Amino acid sequence: MAIIDLAQKPDTAHGRDIAFAVGIVFMLAILFLPVPVFLIDFGLALSLSISVLILMVALWISKPLDFSSFPTILLLATMLRLSLNIATTRTILSEGHQGINAAGHVIGGFSHFVMSGDFVIGLVVFFILIVVNFLVITKGSTRIAEVGARFTLDAIPGKQMSIDADLSAGIIDEHEARSRRKELEEESAFFGSMDGASKFVRGDAIAGLIITAINIVGGIIIGYTRHGMSISEAVDVFTKLSVGDGLVSQIPALIVSLAAGLLVSKGGTIGSADKAVLDQLAKYPRALFVAAGLLVVLSLMPGLPFLPFIALAGGLTAIGYMRPLIAARKSAEEKQQADKERTEREEEARDSIKESLRSSELELVLGKQLAAKLVPNRQEMAYRMGKMRKRFAVDYGFIVPEIQITDDFAVDPKVYQIKVHGTVVAEYSMRIGELMVFAEPAQMKGIPFEKVKEPAYGIDALSVPETFADDLKTARMATADNVAVVLTHLSEVIRNNLPQLFSYKTMKAIVERLDPEYRKLTEEICTTHSSYPGLQAVLKLLLAERVSIRNLPLIIEAVAEIAPSTRRTESIVEHVRGRISQQLCGDITEHGVLHVLRLGNRWDLVFRESLKRDAKGDVHQFDIDPRLLEEFGNDVNKVIENHKKQNRRFAIVTSPEARPYVRMIVERLHPDTPVLSHLEIGKGIEIRILGTVS
Repeated sequence: MAIIDLAQKPDTAHGRDIAFAVGIVFMLAILFLPVPVFLIDFGLALSLSISVLILMVALWISKPLDFSSFPTILLLATMLRLSLNIATTRTILSEGHQGINAAGHVIGGFSHFVMSGDFVIGLVVFFILIVVNFLVITKGSTRIAEVGARFTLDAIPGKQMSIDADLSAGIIDEHEARSRRKELEEESAFFGSMDGASKFVRGDAIAGLIITAINIVGGIIIGYTRHGMSISEAVDVFTKLSVGDGLVSQIPALIVSLAAGLLVSKGGTIGSADKAVLDQLAKYPRALFVAAGLLVVLSLMPGLPFLPFIALAGGLTAIGYMRPLIAARKSAEEKQQADKERTEREEEARDSIKESLRSSELELVLGKQLAAKLVPNRQEMAYRMGKMRKRFAVDYGFIVPEIQITDDFAVDPKVYQIKVHGTVVAEYSMRIGELMVFAEPAQMKGIPFEKVKEPAYGIDALSVPETFADDLKTARMATADNVAVVLTHLSEVIRNNLPQLFSYKTMKAIVERLDPEYRKLTEEICTTHSSYPGLQAVLKLLLAERVSIRNLPLIIEAVAEIAPSTRRTESIVEHVRGRISQQLCGDITEHGVLHVLRLGNRWDLVFRESLKRDAKGDVHQFDIDPRLLEEFGNDVNKVIENHKKQNRRFAIVTSPEARPYVRMIVERLHPDTPVLSHLEIGKGIEIRILGTVS
C-alpha cells in the first residue's frame, strides 16, 4: 500500500515544467490581450531582474559551457521584453492622455528619474543607449560568436581524433572518452546557438527603436485627434511615455547584451570573470607601476584635478607592490600543502602491506656504525653512484636501476650488504676508519697493518689506520678509503648481476629509443618468429658474459637473420656473438693487441668427446666426467691467476661448439674472464698467445 501511495505522489519536477509552460503561454497572451497596469509594472520589474540575474551568472561561471542554456534564456528574455513593449504600447496609446503614470509607475518613474522631466534629455539618452547596444556591444559579440562557431566546428574532427588516439593508447578509459565526446558535442552546439542568438539582441535593439518612434507619432496623433490635447501637450506627454518605455526596455537589453559579450569573449579562460580580468590585469607589477607613473604626471598637469589621479596612482602602486608578496605567500602555502600531502602519501604507502611486499631492485644496506661513519659522505656517495650508473649505461647499453641506500639495525654494525631484488648477494665487514692498502707487507716500514681481503676481487690487501694516510701518500702506495671500497664492491656486484637487473621494462624502453626502422624490425621479429621475452632472454645471456648491448641495432639484425631457422636462445646468442665479433675483441684488446690463452690438445679432445650430438649433428648434451671437470677447473684457475698477477687483459679461446660449456666452468671461478671461440676473433685483430691450459 505504501508503494502505491508513493507512486501516486505528485512529482515536483513535473509540476515545475507545467508552471514553466504556463509562463510561456502567458507571455504569448500579452501579445493579444489587454493587461492591467499593475501587471505591466510587475512584468517590467521581472524583465529587469532577469537581465541582472543573467549578467551575474555570466560573471561567475568558470567556462562558457557552464551556461549552455544561455541562447534559450536569451530568446525567452527577448520575447518577454517584446511582449511587454506591445502591452505598454497598447496602454500608452489608449490611456496616455491621463498623464505620466498612465502606463504604470515603472515607466513613469524612469521618465521622471532618467529624463529629469525633459523629454529631449530622454531622447538623447535613449539614442545613446541604442548606439551603445547596437553598434558596440551587440556588433562585437556577434562577430566573436560567428568566429567562435566557425573555428569550433572546424576543430571538431581533430579533437575527435585526439580523443580516439588517447583511448587507443590507454591514456583514458571508455567512460572518460564518452564524457569528452559529449562535452565536444555540447561545445559545438553552444557556439552554433550563440551565433544565432546574437541576432536576437540586434533585432531587439532595432525593434525598440521602431516601437518608440511608433509610440511617439501614434500617441501625438491620438492625443490631438481623440482626446482634444494640444500639439505641445500631446508631444510632451506621449514622448515622455514612449521614451520612458524605450528606456525600460533598452536597459535590460543592454544588460543582456553585456552578459552575452562576456560569455562569448571568455574563450578558453577557466574561472570566473574576476579571475579572467582582474587577476590577469594585476599579474604584471611593472605594468601597474608604469600606469601609476603616468597618472602621477597627469595629476601634476595644470588644469587637471590632482586628487583623483594621485589616488588612482597610489592604488595601482599598492597593488603592484602587494601582488608579488601575495603570490609568493600563496605559492609557499601551496608548496607546503603539496609537501604535506606527499609526505602523508609516502607514510601511507610505507605503512601499507603492498609497500612491505615490494623490494628494491638494487639496495645497499649499512650497519649502524658504518652508516654513522658514511653519513657525512652520503652526498659524495650519491654523486659517485650517479657517475657509476652513467658509466654502466655507456659500457653496457642500458641504465641500471637506482641504488637505494638504507640503514638496518638488524645488520652487524660494521657490515654492509648488497641486495639484488631483496636478496643479499654480497656482504663485507668493514674496518671503519682504516684505509685499504694494495702493497706487500715488506713495504710497510714502520706502519702498523693487518692483512685483509679486498671484497670486490678477493685480492690480498693491507688495512692501515687513516692517521697514516700522509705516510702512505708519500710512499706512493695505492689506497682506498671506506667509500671507495663500498663503491668498488658495489660496481663489481652490478657487473655480476647485469642479467637480473635487465628487466622487461628496461628492454622495452631501449627498444622504444631505436630508430623507427629498427623498432619495426623488432616488432616483426617478436610477432613472427619469437617474442619480446625471447629477445630479452638473448640480451640477458649476452649481459651474463659481460657483453655490451649498446650496439642494439646490429644485435637485432643478427637476431633477424637467425630467428627464422631456430628458436633456441643459446644458438641465437652464438650467432649474435659472431656478428659483433669486432666489438667483443675491441672491448678486451690492449693497444690493438688481443692476448689469448688456448686450450691444450688434451682439453680440446676432452670437450670434443663430451659433446653429444643428435641425428642432425646439433649439440644437445654436454656429458663430462666429474673428475675431469674438477681437474679442468683446477688447471684453468691456476693459469688465469698466474696471468692476472701481471695485470694484463686476456681471453680464453676455444672451439665454437665447446665455447658455451667452457664459459660455464670458467665463470664460476673468474666471472670477469671472457671466453671466445675461433669464429669470434675479428678481422685485422693482432693476436698474441700467452700460453695454454694443459
